[in-house]
Amino acid sequence: MIADTRQFTDAALLAIASLLPIVNPLGGAPVFLLKTTDIDDAARGVMARRVARNCFFLLLASVLIGAYVLDLLSLSVNVVRVAGGLVVCSIAWSLLHQDDPPTLPARDAARVASPDDLAQRAFYPLTMPLTVGPGSISVAITLGANQPSELRPLVLIIAAHALGILVVTVVIYLCYRYADRVLVRLGRTGTSVLLRLSAFILLCIGVQIIFNGGVALMRMPSPA
Repeated sequence: MIADTRQFTDAALLAIASLLPIVNPLGGAPVFLLKTTDIDDAARGVMARRVARNCFFLLLASVLIGAYVLDLLSLSVNVVRVAGGLVVCSIAWSLLHQDDPPTLPARDAARVASPDDLAQRAFYPLTMPLTVGPGSISVAITLGANQPSELRPLVLIIAAHALGILVVTVVIYLCYRYADRVLVRLGRTGTSVLLRLSAFILLCIGVQIIFNGGVALMRMPSPA
């Protein structure tokens, strides 16, 4: 029992420690607010919940079946990194050149978005690739790549990973839901600086993902 508890705790902490720095919800909060300045506060709260929920299921699916899907499609994790890094760079570049947004939309000017609009925008680009990108997915796939073969340890590890992912997504929700309160304190100039800095960091992350994936691909042995 003690050994099971220790194994469960270690696996959960490993999932949190591996995923949280890469997901970086605090760094993504300004971008989330930038992408939701045209909707009211209630819709922004709904969007934050949808993004967190999408992130949970996307990361959990990557842990459980990600490696099998890639094998089925004859794809490598490094190819996913390069393709995803290109998408991240594209979005970051557009954010760098976007006009300065208001700190927050006026309540009478913010529109009430439809459920379909919220659902579509919550998944792309807010969930993927801005929050859960190729780096996060590749880490999640790695976590699930070497599962134990016996049923009891397998169930234990899966439950631990699910708990770790849940903790990460709760942090995502809190950072996104209350991003406006932080940015209001920064003011218009501070918000603009933070958004540009976040976009530049996002661009650097995309370039790093492409570089890492490209180097790994070049080191792979060529097919006979």
